[in-house]
This record gives sequence, structure tokens and C-alpha cells, in this order.
Amino acid sequence: MSANSIEFPKQLLAWFDQFGRHDLPWQHNKTPYRVWVSEIMLQQTQVQTVIPYYLRFMERFPDLQTLAQASQDEVLAHWSGLGYYARGRNLHKTAQMVMNDFGGHFPDNFEDILKLPGIGRSTAGAILSIAYKKRFAILDGNVKRVLCRLDAVESWSGEKTTEAKLWQRADELTPQKRFDDYTQAIMDLGATLCTRSKPKCNQCPVQKNCQALQTDRVSRFPLSKPKKSKPTRHNWFLVARNRGGQVFLQKRPQQGIWGGLWSLPQFEDESTFQEMVNLHTKKVGKSDTAQQSDLLKWPEFKHTFSHYHLRLHPVQLERIDHLSLEGGWFSLPDALTLGLPAPIRRIVEQLES
Repeated sequence: MSANSIEFPKQLLAWFDQFGRHDLPWQHNKTPYRVWVSEIMLQQTQVQTVIPYYLRFMERFPDLQTLAQASQDEVLAHWSGLGYYARGRNLHKTAQMVMNDFGGHFPDNFEDILKLPGIGRSTAGAILSIAYKKRFAILDGNVKRVLCRLDAVESWSGEKTTEAKLWQRADELTPQKRFDDYTQAIMDLGATLCTRSKPKCNQCPVQKNCQALQTDRVSRFPLSKPKKSKPTRHNWFLVARNRGGQVFLQKRPQQGIWGGLWSLPQFEDESTFQEMVNLHTKKVGKSDTAQQSDLLKWPEFKHTFSHYHLRLHPVQLERIDHLSLEGGWFSLPDALTLGLPAPIRRIVEQLES
């Protein structure tokens, strides 16, 4: 039995009124700015992870103008550890665009919102629905999972034809009234009951219409993306400290996974790294024995991105006061205030201990 467009939202909203989440930080004072920031942070990140970041972010950047006037460094420092750093860069760009192109007022129509960096169709729909109370469907990861189980969708949700059908279904099920509550309700359903593993089907308000449950195939849906093995890359990272105990950091280019963040000097192979070390140790007249004694190889460790695994090889070089590399020296407390990628922050924190 397929859920119809009247029963489904009615059952879902009744459940939401009684069991849904009503006290999340962004559910209070629902300005377009606050809703937008929360939606960007919630992209590919769980609510409980987002909450402390959101609270700190709002304390420092309480409105769009404050965010637009801040430096990218400071914005990324408040994003550090949350991952997917392009979101932080795009958030900052969008704030500046809204100030310059929209007179400081976050746009309230779909086409204008879609032009803003880092905002796709689902995020735009959520902002319009929740902040502006306009009827727009959403299709984030939670909603895709709900709909794939509801209709027992026998294809991967990332395929274009499947995604188009899911968008059509999402729009069919979005009610004509209370669509702001419905938007939150269907996200809550996916996040709290219709979870990826161990879904609580016995508590689900739409279980009678769920084809996956009725055919005893909940664990089959949603179908996984066809697997490709992730490649592994090895990079060497220079942990250089001068005689004052400062650590050397570089600002990374704007493009790339860690774009705009501060990081340790990075090398794609060990021979290039060793050439750089040899160059700098010879400049200060150290013998080969001294070179080796001042080098400390840390245990390598792995960090996983969406498309590959990175094996980090940190190598510490002590008592060096000049590096002919772009960057600067920072005390450890100052370094930890910067926007650092999570694995780099992990290394710097170990220097403090």
C-alpha cells in the first residue's frame, strides 16, 4: 500500500506534535539567518554534533552583518573540527553577497537563494519553508531514506532518474498547510526513528503505509551506492618548532578539501620531504648526525575523506628558526585558535601535552 498525500502528512504531523524535537537552538527565533546557518551546518552532520558549534557560532556571529564583516580565518576557526570546510567558506561568501547584492536582507525567493554559494535545492526549500513559511519540499539524506523505505524504491537514490522521482514524491507529500512543521517533522522522523541502522519501526506513525516494513524488507532500503574502493594517499607533514617552541603553519589555497585553513607544511612523497629537510638543516650548518637527532618520526595515522583515505606521516623537526616556505610561526595557544583541519589540530594538541 502506498502512502497517500493526505494520510501521510496528517499522521506525521500528529506524531511530531507529540514526539518531535521542538527545543533545538535554531527552532527559537527562526530568522532566515539563523535557519540558514543551521541548515548549512546540518548538511551531512548529525544534530548532536552541530549543536555546540551552532551555539558558539551564533554567540560570535549573531547576525548576517557580523558574519560578513568577519575575516575568513575567524569564520573557519569557529568551523574547525566540523568538517566539510567548503561549507564554512561558502557561508562567509554568502553573507558578503547578501550584504552587497540584497541590501543585507536574506532573499525570500527560490531562484535568488539558489544563486548563493553552498545552497542547493533541498537547503533552499528548507530555508523557505521554515523561515519564510512558504510551501517547498525538501530532500535531504534523512528524507531520502524515509521515502525509499516508504515506497520500497528499488534503485540508488543518487541516480538522476530515481532522485527526480523522489523529488516528485516529496512534493506530493508536502501538505498545503503547516508545511514548516512538516519539513521539521519528516527530518525528525528520519533522524530519530527511520534511522540508517536499527530503525524503530514499532514507533513509526506511518508504519502501515511503509512498503519496506509491510514486506519485511526494511534492512534492504535504501539501496546503497554502488561501491568503489577508496584509494589511499600518503602525505608527509612537517612539524617544525623553533627554539621558542613555536610551530610553523601555512595558509592553504582556497581550493581543495582544506581550502582556506591553516595546516602544517605538506609533502606528497617522502623524498621531496627529505630534500626540504636536508636543505634547511644544511643552511644552519648541522652535521648529518645532528640532522637525524633533531628529526622525530611520529606514528602514522589515517584520516578518511568521502573519496579517499589519507595516511598522515608527521615528522617533527626541532630547533629550527628559519624555513624558506610561505607561512609563519605561532605559539601553540595561538595555533589552536586558528581554523585547523581536525587531523592537524590533533597533531598540534599533542605538542602541548
